[in-house]
Amino acid sequence: MPAPLAFLKDPVWRREVLSDAFGKGFWGFFAAAAALGVVCWLVRGQEAFMAALWQDLVLLAGLMPRVIVALSIASLVFYMLPRDRISGLVGQESGFRGLLVATAAGTVTPGGPSSAYALLAVLGAAGADRGAMVAYITAWALLGVQRILVWDVPFMGAEFAILRLFVSLPLPVIAGLIARRLPLTLRLRDDDTAERDRPEVRT
Repeated sequence: MPAPLAFLKDPVWRREVLSDAFGKGFWGFFAAAAALGVVCWLVRGQEAFMAALWQDLVLLAGLMPRVIVALSIASLVFYMLPRDRISGLVGQESGFRGLLVATAAGTVTPGGPSSAYALLAVLGAAGADRGAMVAYITAWALLGVQRILVWDVPFMGAEFAILRLFVSLPLPVIAGLIARRLPLTLRLRDDDTAERDRPEVRT
């Protein structure tokens, strides 16, 4: 096995992956889903339960390829981006310019949450401060170009889309400024296979 993939043989790495994937959160949601499934069976009958289960499987089959591609792209970006340059653009010392850069990046980020949050994690691990991270994800949610073209314009018309865009323009920057003022500590996990450490990122 090539050296870059040697970590796949590491039992510690496998245990960490299983622990992260099947932790308390997973089993909590699993228990809630199982309980609601039982309720659905008892209240609506077997036919409704099977219909809901089939819809869930169809949804899962449609989401998995997108999630896999989004996480693969985020992983490649993580290793290709020069961290010092990203930190200079959207790090603690970037000031107001960093918020504008993060807002522009969030605006042009395509795809759903699987791609946006994966890239957000990449920015955080590369040295982006919490204000820039909040500005990025706020811009993706409010100003996303694909959201405007796919949803706003077809459903509400161009006039509404333009009005909503201009009203929402300052919100990512405002959200980033508020995030920088809050007396909180942001903790990020950096699962670097070379170091396998989990540093605390203070911004």
